[in-house]
Amino acid sequence: MSDQINLIYWTTLTGIIACLITGLGAVPVHFVKNNSKLLRSFSSAFASGMMISAAVFSLAQEGISLKTKFPLAPYEVILGLLLGAAFFWWTSNFVEDHHLENHDLAKGISKKGILLFIAMFIHSIPEGIAIGVGFATGNFHFGLIMAIAIGVHNIPEGIAVSLPLKKDGASTLKCAWASVLTSLPQPIMAAPAALLGWLFEPVLGIGLGFAGGAMIYLVMAEMLPEAIEEGGKSLAAWGVMLGLCTMLMVTTLINLLPTP
Repeated sequence: MSDQINLIYWTTLTGIIACLITGLGAVPVHFVKNNSKLLRSFSSAFASGMMISAAVFSLAQEGISLKTKFPLAPYEVILGLLLGAAFFWWTSNFVEDHHLENHDLAKGISKKGILLFIAMFIHSIPEGIAIGVGFATGNFHFGLIMAIAIGVHNIPEGIAVSLPLKKDGASTLKCAWASVLTSLPQPIMAAPAALLGWLFEPVLGIGLGFAGGAMIYLVMAEMLPEAIEEGGKSLAAWGVMLGLCTMLMVTTLINLLPTP
């Protein structure tokens, strides 16, 4: 019983810390001025590149790596990608049809900002499960490394969330809170996933793919077209490349952390 309490304590604590760290992404965005079309275009494209990188090189790649234990994992990731895109296509239509941007909680935030929040929120669910599954292996060091990796990874994700919101005129504090809220599933899902690792681990691949598909659809349908319209194809392309490389660099450095 004490082992289970210890497991709940550490998974919840590390999940909360990883969640709060996401808010740090709003700090550099504080210095971004939102009155320039070119800067807005570059910021949106940069965030798009970071999201594409996270979807492909983190979420999908991590799901595919499960094939050593679950041979069908790559196919689950592919199915998850398609389901995530389909879900977000439906979500986009739902937000547009019901004009959720006019809701009191979303006052002043564009449709794209709302969709971005939803996509990053969904994307945090499998990350919370990953923290729990890491601790469920019984190797505390491995679980801690997993939580640290996701926490560090959350900072550029906080930047990706904050940039479009800043463009919509949101305050730095609002950007920080929105970033933290997108990671709320991490502490919520970590403890149940640790206690029920046998149940969550087999479906982790499809969950990671689902989150990646939702993010890629959002980028292609909402973020990039607007970035191209405001700043042109060349600026948008360079913004995507720099954002992608930045997130890939963060992921690479995280993978250099010593593993048990």
